[in-house]
Formats: sequence, structure tokens, C-alpha cells
Amino acid sequence: MRAIQLPAWHSAAVLNDVPVPTAGPGQVVIKIAGAGACHSDLHLMTMLGDGMFPWGPPFTLGHENSGWVHEIGAGVSGFTVGEPVAVQGAWGCGACSKCLNGIDAYCENPTAAAGDGAFGGGLGLDGGMAEFMLIHDPRHLVKIPAGLDPVAAAPLTDAGLTPYHAVKLSLEKMVPGSNVLILGVGGLGHMGVQFVKTLTGANIIAADTRQEALDLATRCGADFTVQSDAEDAAAQIAELTRGRKCDVVLDFVGVDASIALGVASSKVMGDMTIVGAAGGTYAYGLYTAPYELRLRSTYWGSGPELGEVLTLAAKGRIDVTYTTYALEDGLQAYHDLEHGKLKGRAVIVP
Repeated sequence: MRAIQLPAWHSAAVLNDVPVPTAGPGQVVIKIAGAGACHSDLHLMTMLGDGMFPWGPPFTLGHENSGWVHEIGAGVSGFTVGEPVAVQGAWGCGACSKCLNGIDAYCENPTAAAGDGAFGGGLGLDGGMAEFMLIHDPRHLVKIPAGLDPVAAAPLTDAGLTPYHAVKLSLEKMVPGSNVLILGVGGLGHMGVQFVKTLTGANIIAADTRQEALDLATRCGADFTVQSDAEDAAAQIAELTRGRKCDVVLDFVGVDASIALGVASSKVMGDMTIVGAAGGTYAYGLYTAPYELRLRSTYWGSGPELGEVLTLAAKGRIDVTYTTYALEDGLQAYHDLEHGKLKGRAVIVP
């Protein structure tokens, strides 16, 4: 079968011919419906190197995956061939307290996970940018509710799940009339706007450098938009909140400038969560941020939360924006992602 692979660190992805996987005992093979392209894949190609993790290339990319059950290994129950499923992206040890609660992304013993410490399919193990994908443990599969296109489910496994988890972390502060700032309205940010709109009665302020992204934010339910690279962006946000600033800030960019804008726009005892993986930092101290500002990072989400995201999508409460690419055009998808040419997410459809 054909597969988009990372052949080595610090290299571009390539399209290779690889063997079709088979399901061993306790395993499942799925036929891929869609595999999302993520900025994290670009980081794999450019930022990582030997010795950083106990795993490395070559492997098939794609950690946002959905499809249909194709082959069921011995000992696996609860699934039928042809059933539509989504794949939880992070694969932990399955035995620690975090994994037992479905939060494999925070596994306490990641080196015991499948693949000698690999993070999951597309992150050390072969992912979904191929015609078929091997799932090492069926607990990583979540059934797709009726009425949801399996292709649309693929980006929801990350671009939906990650912002959903971040929103839920601060849900108690998003009371009706509160102010929420969304920084960056790309593949994850446009979902963040929708989750806040669907789950709360908060006022939503969306900030981005691109007018196209701000227009998308408005369509997704944002009440106000701000050009984030404007010199007076923080002043505009303060004015929109009548000087009260923001109860919750969700930063889907994660560069120095976005973090600084988020802190400047936060109120005393507010929440700010950095979701974007761009590597920015902030000198947090007693006099550099509002008192009791809870500043934290987050990574992905849990299996139960993925089920909730898929249910919201099946009910029409959220809608992921994405562009599809054939498998042979997958390298172009990464090019478009890198150069900011995408609306929402890119999904490879074998």
C-alpha cells in the first residue's frame, strides 16, 4: 500500500510503498477514511532529532485518524468489521492512573507503551497517512456516532479534542457574561470558538493576524475580532471588555507575542491556557502577571472527551472546517499547511 512517511529526522515527508499491516492478537486494523495533517508533523520534520525520544524514523505520519474496522485480531471483542471508528492519538501504557482514566497523553510510564515509548500512531509508530493502519490496542478506538461522516471525524481527534479539553479546564469560569479571548483561529482555534459558543454564554473575542481567520471566527460564533499584531491590540481587548479584561484566555498560537498579549489581556484570578506548540515562553513572576492568574499548558485530551466531541459533531453543534487531499497529494497538503494556505484543517483521504 502507499504511505506518507518521515524517512529521517530533519527531512521532508515522502510517499513510499509499504506492506499492508495485519492484526495480531489483541490488535485491530482499520481502513483509513481520513488522516489529518497537523503542525506537529512539521515539527517532526524540522525540530526533532536523535536522542530526544526513545523512538525515531522511519514511520508513517498521521496522528489524527478515522476509518472503518477492517480486521480484528484474536481476543478482541466489542467491534465489528465495517464499523466506523476514530482513533485516540496518544497511546500510553494502559495501566497507570492517567491511562485508566483515558488520559493516555499524560501517561506516567510512557516507555512501557506500544513501540518502546512511541507516543502513538504517527508519533513513532505507523500512523494513518496510508490506506490501512494497525491499532495496537482496541481501547484506542472510539466508535463514531451515526450521522457523522468518518472523514470529518479525523481532524476532530486532535483539532477538536485538544481545544475541547482546554475549554473544559476553565469551564467554571466561562459563566454567562464572562469574557473569553481566543488567540489564533486556525485548525484548532476555530474549534475552540465553537466549543466556547456551544458550552457557555461567554462573550468571545477572537484575535489573529489574518483577516481570513477573523472572518472564520465570526462565522464560528465569535462576538468580536481583533487584529492581534496591531500595536493597540491589548487596548482594544480591554475596551471590548469595558476594562474588565478576560476571565479566560486560550492561546492556540504559543509564540512569545501571543503569550504576552494573553497575559496582558487577563484579569486577576483569570485562567490562561497555552495550547499552541510554537515554543514561546513568558517570564512568569509575582509582578509580571495579574495576581492569581492561572497560567498553564495542555496537551491533547482524554478518550471520554473524544467521545463527547464526536457526539457534539454528530448532533450538529460543532462543524470542523477542512480541505481534503488525495493520498498522492499529501505532500502538497504539508506545503499548504506550512505556508498558511489552509482554511481550518487538511485531511488526507486515501
